[in-house]
Amino acid sequence: MAKTKTAFFCQNCGTQYAKWIGQCSACKGWNTIVEEVIQKEATTWKTTQESSRIAKPRRIKEISLEKESRLDLRDTEFNRVLGGGLVPGSLVLLGGEPGIGKSTLVLQTVLKLPVKSLYVSGEESEKQIKMRAERILEGNENCFILTETKTQNIFRQIEALQPELLVIDSIQTLHTDYIESAAGSISQIRECTAELIRFAKETHTPVILIGHITKEGQIAGPKILEHMVDTVLQFEGDRHYVYRILRALKNRFGSTSELGIYEMQEKGLREVSNPSEVLISGNRDGLSGTAIAATLEGMRPLMIEVQALVSTAVYGTPQRSATGYNAKRLNMLLAVLEKRAGFRLGAKDVFLNITGGISIDDPALDLAVVAAILSSNADVAVQKDWCFAAEIGLAGEIRPVQRVEQRIQEAEKLGFSRIFVSKHNKLSGNKGGIEPVLVSRIEEVVQFLLP
Repeated sequence: MAKTKTAFFCQNCGTQYAKWIGQCSACKGWNTIVEEVIQKEATTWKTTQESSRIAKPRRIKEISLEKESRLDLRDTEFNRVLGGGLVPGSLVLLGGEPGIGKSTLVLQTVLKLPVKSLYVSGEESEKQIKMRAERILEGNENCFILTETKTQNIFRQIEALQPELLVIDSIQTLHTDYIESAAGSISQIRECTAELIRFAKETHTPVILIGHITKEGQIAGPKILEHMVDTVLQFEGDRHYVYRILRALKNRFGSTSELGIYEMQEKGLREVSNPSEVLISGNRDGLSGTAIAATLEGMRPLMIEVQALVSTAVYGTPQRSATGYNAKRLNMLLAVLEKRAGFRLGAKDVFLNITGGISIDDPALDLAVVAAILSSNADVAVQKDWCFAAEIGLAGEIRPVQRVEQRIQEAEKLGFSRIFVSKHNKLSGNKGGIEPVLVSRIEEVVQFLLP
């Protein structure tokens, strides 16, 4: 009988070691090294029409390139993030926090499709999935449900059913008989994913994997998992808010700068085609501490409402709090206001909030943040039809931002009359119903806001 082979793996990063050590040299984590069995007996996936040909090198100019016909998911936002649809033979990994709506998004997408699909769940029973499906959408005759965690049994059912789309919920629950370790371990995740890759590439069947994330927000399992798949999607948002963002972290068949926005409702996730209208409240008349920023999330322009509250510090140390915005950048902007514009905010509490429960890291938000802070400090409301799109430097200068034309068009479409941008932005032609206000220093913005 062959000797069982084992190796030691880091549970955080997946680095392999020949023996146990206390600290991982790659991620510096303590007590994360565990022993796992890595002995394999045979290959696990073999198609019924497997060919025995041997691959030979070919000149690159001899390889014929044909445009792939993508599978339309009947979801505008999902298609946009994937780059136009699901490519045959591709593996898509979807990660997100527990309860954020990953399974709901994939299930409602599968129920819309006219193709034969197999939804494999290792976390829920058939009745649980049926209850969610009836709440989301009416039954689909082309959708089949399988509750199984062993890959050998799954592939047996796949050969009998011949589905055109496979969904695995989730990859951390699968295990194969050829790896003697627990489901969710480094070895099991890597081997199960490798089996699914062989299946997808040999049969040209698209596979969607749902994955867990760690408490740090990274996709659980070895980092090689993200390298193995074709597309990595992140489904994020605050569970206390209704809006969710689907963004691509990796995409071999499209751009990683696209994102989709959804609204969580009782009957599932609704696509938000014009997020600017729902992210801006309509009752801002006479309210101080509110400013509108023309920002970009990926390739999509958004109008975001920024709220600030400046008050006298009750305790000795002033508080600085930011929700949906970088707290360190908020401190930098407060220092610029004090040094370059003469506002004494060192003894005041400053609270900042990006409405809608989403997080924005676009530098073009700087000018709107400063406008909201100045408005709250002086208790003077910013004009309702004004918006801002510029970055602020340490010297108090207003710096240009990319794709300012798209931002201006979005602001004009929503009825804004003025947009404050950097003087160094190159603008072309007449802007129609919106007036670009060109500013170069933060002092000029103060004169507009506090005449």
